[in-house]
Amino acid sequence: MPRLRPGDPAPLGATWRELRTNFALYSAHATAVDLCLFRGATDAAEAERIALQRTGDVWHVEVEGVGPGQLYGYQVHGPYAPELGHRFDPARLLLDPRARALSGPVSGSADASPKSVVVDPAFDWGDDRRPRTPWDRTVIYECHVKGMTMLHPEVPAPLRGTYLGLCSEPILRHLASLGVTAVELLPVHQEASEPRLEGLGLTNYWGYSPIGYFVPDVRFAAAGPGGVVGEFKTMVRRLHSAGLEVILDVVYNHTAEGGRSGPTLAFRGIDNLAYYRMDGARPERYVDFTGCGNTLDVRRRPGLDLVLDSLRYWVEEMHVDGFRFDIAPVLGRGDLSFDPGAPFFEAVRRDPVLADVKLIAEPWDLGPDGYQVGAFPPGWAEWNGKFRDGVRRFWRGDTGAVGELASRLAGSSDLYQAGDRGPLASVNFVTCHDGFTLHDLVSYEHKHNEANGEDNRDGTDYNLSRNWGVEGPAVSTQTARVRERVKRSLIATLALSQGVPMLSHGDELGRSQHGNNNAYCHDSPLTWVHWDLDPAGQALLEFTRRVLAIRAATPALRRRDFFPSGPAAARGLTWLRADGTPMTAEDWSLDGNHLLGMLYEGEDPLLLVVNGGGRSRAFALPGSPSGAWTVVLDTAREGERPAESGVTLAPHSLVLLRPA
Repeated sequence: MPRLRPGDPAPLGATWRELRTNFALYSAHATAVDLCLFRGATDAAEAERIALQRTGDVWHVEVEGVGPGQLYGYQVHGPYAPELGHRFDPARLLLDPRARALSGPVSGSADASPKSVVVDPAFDWGDDRRPRTPWDRTVIYECHVKGMTMLHPEVPAPLRGTYLGLCSEPILRHLASLGVTAVELLPVHQEASEPRLEGLGLTNYWGYSPIGYFVPDVRFAAAGPGGVVGEFKTMVRRLHSAGLEVILDVVYNHTAEGGRSGPTLAFRGIDNLAYYRMDGARPERYVDFTGCGNTLDVRRRPGLDLVLDSLRYWVEEMHVDGFRFDIAPVLGRGDLSFDPGAPFFEAVRRDPVLADVKLIAEPWDLGPDGYQVGAFPPGWAEWNGKFRDGVRRFWRGDTGAVGELASRLAGSSDLYQAGDRGPLASVNFVTCHDGFTLHDLVSYEHKHNEANGEDNRDGTDYNLSRNWGVEGPAVSTQTARVRERVKRSLIATLALSQGVPMLSHGDELGRSQHGNNNAYCHDSPLTWVHWDLDPAGQALLEFTRRVLAIRAATPALRRRDFFPSGPAAARGLTWLRADGTPMTAEDWSLDGNHLLGMLYEGEDPLLLVVNGGGRSRAFALPGSPSGAWTVVLDTAREGERPAESGVTLAPHSLVLLRPA
């Protein structure tokens, strides 16, 4: 029997102190807590069982002779009374919500749960420094740790699909060639796949099913669970050395324990009533604003402290640079409605660690008035769903889409100006992990999710896509040519709009999921990035590199504030119609108009002209400071060319001009 001391109630979790480890677990409603120590990861029975002492709502003990690598778990005693919100089950071994590592992956069945692991936090960070890329120079690349490298022929085979693979030289070269400044990683908190998916031979590949908010997902560890923390830190250090920020997609809105019939893995068995939002009238029911069965309760201290401590851990100990918050309105909901001044937002604003990192919200959930684009507080950026939808409508040829496109090109002042935020609050995107890839957006008009095991019922039907004549692979050169032009126009619109652009991994290569717009459950070549490019894919990659380089070299495309208003505003913006004169109110109201010019005035004049219609259109050029213009980018033609009095835009094309 190891020597025991009462230990301390803080910090929560397992804290190694050279010759001993302090264990502390929060549970306000438990009647007793046992710490179970194990010798092996597959052991069914513990080697030692230790009863914890209680101080307030925290159970704790300090154990001598226990250090890094020690496997442990908790058994928590208390009432099983669902009608009161309690679901204690002392027969279950529970994960530590504050564990830094686990002995293996987590099964949603809860029958083969891994153990928590005591971790030595020491790591040689060397001269690691956060890149601190300003928002106006930020270009985000959303990617999946495994999917990026599984098929890359130059990534060493043992590293494919891992944290170390993501920071290998071939991937760093690719990201540098694109000119992106940040990788936004799909969730890397330890996840637990749903039993339903496991029964179908599928998995929660995306990882939006978290159970360990302090644990790097062991799926991506090259050397196995024992090296996962060090490998994650190594990845961050190498990405930083390449000038890349690391942003984590985090899921603090729900956990993998699901609803009433879900598995008991940690929170539910430790203190269900403290961690989850329960129906006040029916405490056995979970409030579900997420569509995943439960909602983590950040209105109260246990849940709020858990999230804040987790965020601080990833910044201070793991050196990450920011977070994208999945289904973020949940974090600001009181009893029901969304409040931008909610306790969570106030706590983040006042926290000296968190106030200095990038904060991005996915501003919609499934609760009442769940679409909160533009409603988050200053200091937060948002995924701009209206940018995505407006740009898609325009380039698929919808009528009446010119006005919406103009608002998105100029930085979405209609969404962010009233909240004292500028255009950099808008994270612009056309595609992301959720929905069609860029290639599928121009190849399919209907989802094809049969492989998900839900009879094609899952996934959105609101795709705003167009297949340009045939569903699926192109059967004619003409269809293929139009699709490639539209893809270039979509990427160019993303790169040349005010705000912060975000590119979804593989879109620059023409990645396809064969029409599956909800491929969250496929860990296979369907979702992995393919690197064997055909000529069209290579051309799209070169175009993406070029247009992002233009953005980086052009301050006028990266404004920190909105354009001045009023017709006489200096260094402002003028919208032009086909004859090169300013748009009128009547022009904006013409549903059949698909042509628009955007003239940036001032020291660095630019002219952007878009034609979303199905026929070629002539556009008369206004006077330039030099007397003539040069076409520097055309999504229908390669190379620069002079332009004097006018340009002709091919159908579905974009042209960017500078003074000659």
